[in-house]
Amino acid sequence: MPGIIADRILFYSEKNSDVRNELIIRISSPFKVKEGEVDFVVGEQGAVGCRIETQGLDSEYIDNVYGIDSVQALNLATNLEPFLHRLSKKYDLFWDSGDPYFDG
Repeated sequence: MPGIIADRILFYSEKNSDVRNELIIRISSPFKVKEGEVDFVVGEQGAVGCRIETQGLDSEYIDNVYGIDSVQALNLATNLEPFLHRLSKKYDLFWDSGDPYFDG
């Protein structure tokens, strides 16, 4: 398993609750993917993946994202906004300072 190269620590609470819990999102270093290891065609050059993990939610989230190279894989993995927007339907998200993660 590749090592963790980036993380983001936030806090969350269920909607209409004042109880805040820590949410850690971790992103691994890119790793090479070969044909047959994934359910898509990777070609001769292969592909590159990054693992995304969360710790702190009721159910842990683990997924891999893939790109044509390490730059694209990292770009896709670090674009946390779509994932956090989905979480914000159930949870309010906060920075360590207590400020809301999303404005408004």
